[in-house]
Amino acid sequence: MKLSTFTYPASRQTPVETYPLTDPARTLVILFGPSHLLNTPAPIQTILAAYPGAAAIGCSSSGEIFGTQVQDDTLVVGLLEFGSTTVRTASAHVTTPGHSFEAAQALATRLIDPALRGVLVLSDGLGVNGSELIRGLNTVLPPHVVVSGGLAGDGSRFKQTWVVKDGLPVSGYITAVGFYGSAIRLTHGSKGGWDLFGPERLITRSRGNVLYELNQKPALQLYKDYLGTLASGLPGTALHFPLAIRHTRDETKRLVRTILAIDEDAQSLTFAGDMPEGAYTQFMRANFDRLIQGASDAATLAAIPGGDSTPTLSIAISCVGRRLVLGERTEEEVEAVFDMLPKGAAQIGFYSYGEISPYSTGHCDLHNQTMTLTTISEAA
Repeated sequence: MKLSTFTYPASRQTPVETYPLTDPARTLVILFGPSHLLNTPAPIQTILAAYPGAAAIGCSSSGEIFGTQVQDDTLVVGLLEFGSTTVRTASAHVTTPGHSFEAAQALATRLIDPALRGVLVLSDGLGVNGSELIRGLNTVLPPHVVVSGGLAGDGSRFKQTWVVKDGLPVSGYITAVGFYGSAIRLTHGSKGGWDLFGPERLITRSRGNVLYELNQKPALQLYKDYLGTLASGLPGTALHFPLAIRHTRDETKRLVRTILAIDEDAQSLTFAGDMPEGAYTQFMRANFDRLIQGASDAATLAAIPGGDSTPTLSIAISCVGRRLVLGERTEEEVEAVFDMLPKGAAQIGFYSYGEISPYSTGHCDLHNQTMTLTTISEAA
């Protein structure tokens, strides 16, 4: 596998340094950039025009990751030329969040094949129910197929996100690339580092990813009580205080959920994933050192086969809430991940509205407020 990474300014068009492609059918372009490119797509078109015939996937970000740096208003690009692995992209339109399950099923059906070994999924970050997206993928794709990825971001604005479809940025779509053949090597890791606080509460009324009541009390008012003076900045300030959910009090597995929107009239909170009635939820808050250690732990989980001699691309997807909380220390978590990679590995990534990865092994889950790592390499 040949690997190249580079950055490109998102605010103006400049020539792209092209790399002659040996086989476009075995070439993949991955890119991440700011949300305003939905309205000004020329930089994306310029990059993809430099590699005709290559498969392409990408999405908007709440900050771009390149090596050990976190940037804004730039495109970060990874170019992978595989030796024997083939790739195929697919997309599905999500007309409403309630259509997320069917759209994900359709997407997975277009990719399924006996030779399929892994799928990288990038989704619109606002108009998709992440839990239903995951459920749809998991009903079609077998557990041995590694599925990872994330939900597109738009900083703390929550206005517009995009994914690349047919060479252009579009909203309202789920996209994915499938990796086929025995040579592909995909690893993954996902960790948080947030601390639980306060009592655990029962979800007494919800519908899908919309939460109405906790312990039979209005969810939004309860949340405002906890945020205090920060409540005036909702939904953005909610990124500082995610919620952890588990289905029973005996379950050790907890998934983290981030708020995307609020409804004052209904006193409800809309999350990136489902908040099922009967589940238990608890507030979380940041511990700076544990957040950074969590990023390092994610890289440890994504142990890379083949050692230093294997060209490897690391795709780092971290939640926008982590960036807002870490502030000037944000690059520390990116550096912590990069330090765990083999010498010579390259890294790109983005800050997201949700992360997709198996909890440990098997089918994938939707995560929020984690650092999620996917590594791509190919056996010699």
